[in-house]
Amino acid sequence: MERISRLFEAPSQSFFLFGPRGTGKSTLIKALFAEASYIDLLLPDVFRNYKARPERFIDYVHGNETKKIFILDEVQKVPELLDVVHSLIEEKKGWLFVLTGSSARKLKKVGVDLLAGRALIKHLHPFLAAELKELFTLDSALKNGLLPVVLNSPDPAASLQAYIDLYIREKVQMEGLTRNIGDFSRFLEAISFSHGSVLNTSNVARECQVDRKVVNSYIGILEDLLLAFRIPVFAHRAKRVLANHPKFYFFDAGVFQALRPFEPLDRQEERHGPALEELVVQHLRAWIDYSNLKAKLFFLADNFRE
Repeated sequence: MERISRLFEAPSQSFFLFGPRGTGKSTLIKALFAEASYIDLLLPDVFRNYKARPERFIDYVHGNETKKIFILDEVQKVPELLDVVHSLIEEKKGWLFVLTGSSARKLKKVGVDLLAGRALIKHLHPFLAAELKELFTLDSALKNGLLPVVLNSPDPAASLQAYIDLYIREKVQMEGLTRNIGDFSRFLEAISFSHGSVLNTSNVARECQVDRKVVNSYIGILEDLLLAFRIPVFAHRAKRVLANHPKFYFFDAGVFQALRPFEPLDRQEERHGPALEELVVQHLRAWIDYSNLKAKLFFLADNFRE
């Protein structure tokens, strides 16, 4: 596939760029900052080097002062680097530090707020129709989603399945995010029926035969890995909290399609309806982020009253 121009605009100051694996963060950042010094923390030797001594990054920066732009790719692999970057931002006024990540879980433990006001937080989403232009087709978007890593594949269906197996399940197991990968796999299938629907964790817990607290922790894992999100119900004015549940979505229609079981007697609209709703929501979220709008996304409950 030819190179697609993204609508994301990089800020002029240091920033985090968060997005699920496969959304094209590394490709985008390398294209935007071709002259930058680039460190890939997914490489085992690079990871071991900075995990052992995060302060080595200070030596690296001081040894490459002609660059003035430094990229730390997948910074959540070594969250201790945040303290080092913080000190460098204070020291090197006007220099640019770009930190990408596909998980906020480990960074939360260290404290992303260390860089609040010094490094902006930005997000990258799957492709938008406006980015793909004539390459966009609704049928393909509903079936395979809009993940760059999938659309660039000669076999999108196989790539989606590999994404589920090698990234979602394996990453969860590899990082020890859950002790029982079997329970988590059943949860993924059960929660796929809640995609685009008002979330009822008690029902999901019954379907996958685990405790409701476990379901809540699994949903938290998906959100920390940026693989899913919830949209709250709209309230016309500030008032006491009511028992209204949010809507649940996977971040990409293709990921939903790959996780959702499909039987011969199932109707197409049972899959394409939620996928189409997700496609609209995905575009709205991306436009809010890319346009730097101070806006939030809500859904209108059926029982809404003025």
